[in-house]
Amino acid sequence: MRSEKISIKNRDGHLLSCQLDLPLDEKPKAYLLFAHCFTCNKNLTAIRNISLAITSQGFALVRFDFTGLGESEGEFSETNFASTVNDLIDVYDYFTKENKQPQVLIGHSLGGSAVVFAAGQLPDVKAIVTVGAPSDPGHVEHLLKDGISDIEKNGCGIVDIGGRNFTIKKQFLEDIRSHSLPETLKQLKKPILVCHSPQDSVVGIDNARKLFESAYHPKSFVSLDGANHLLSDSKDSRFAGNMIASWIERYLSIDEANLSNQKSTNQVNVRITKEKYTTEILSGEHRLLADEPKSVGGKDLGPNPYDLLLSALGACTVMTLRMYADRKGWELDEVEVGLDHKKDYPADCEDCENPKQKIDVIERKIRVEGNLTEEQKSRILEIADLCQIHKTLHSPVDIISSMN
Repeated sequence: MRSEKISIKNRDGHLLSCQLDLPLDEKPKAYLLFAHCFTCNKNLTAIRNISLAITSQGFALVRFDFTGLGESEGEFSETNFASTVNDLIDVYDYFTKENKQPQVLIGHSLGGSAVVFAAGQLPDVKAIVTVGAPSDPGHVEHLLKDGISDIEKNGCGIVDIGGRNFTIKKQFLEDIRSHSLPETLKQLKKPILVCHSPQDSVVGIDNARKLFESAYHPKSFVSLDGANHLLSDSKDSRFAGNMIASWIERYLSIDEANLSNQKSTNQVNVRITKEKYTTEILSGEHRLLADEPKSVGGKDLGPNPYDLLLSALGACTVMTLRMYADRKGWELDEVEVGLDHKKDYPADCEDCENPKQKIDVIERKIRVEGNLTEEQKSRILEIADLCQIHKTLHSPVDIISSMN
């Protein structure tokens, strides 16, 4: 995904660091706004994975650092839950003025609580999503338990959260205790998706039940089974991102006709950023990911380039056989093709010890089902060689490159 770094000034005069993640064609179906967890930042690996999954399905996502966290200005010790909600609203207002109004708010952990309260003040928000969110902001007190007595006695205290020291003031405790999330949800009446892991040891699954029961329909729940609170396993964060992207499309007004008019004139567009070697592919309306295996430094989020080549040949083969059998009126029920690629020496090589003598070899194994004669099966094997991708691979091909 391509990202733009943007700094915006909040109502207290602090610059907040934002990241706008865009889909490959940079013409998003809609803009979404993400609020990170308590004391986290926008560059948490899980958040980047969620964003990649969402932008890969055609949406744009804004992630940002709250005051005093990550790359944003200000002192975290001077913040409270209300200022967190205000930051969220300030970022929303900025992008709305830039004609990039977020239609969906997504929040992780305490950020999930924040998006619920913010949505109550933003009537144009179409839907909200919570990920591992507490049913009450006051739930974060258990993270501060070792320092609560000092905070209440002295007005502030230093607590260790995730190996980092944070100064927490008494007004922060008083603020989180004063907000009732269930009551806010009852008034909200917006579509909500609650994502939560039954194994979350930081924010227990009972919080998801309370959120779900407090909300009005339409409401949905997705179990992030096996995940920890921070979704530190990339499989869990990618799953969450894919589920969110699929769910939100149901509740958004997307002008598909206008999007079609804005599409690139190229048949296929491909992009890679610093997330090696994850590659976005846009083919018409279809979005794919390609990658390399973990063994060579990739994340294995999609097929590698040779697998895509084999996929093209396999798809062309079965489509060609389907068309031919239908035209002939043959009883062909199913075609399955297995393909493998390797480098090997030709049978007639003159210097078989020289690695440069190796050629590309694609093995294609065709299996058919149906009431077919042996003669028909032989003809099917011949027709397989007539598919257009097969012909292209056997023909001279000019690849003309230019720099845009």
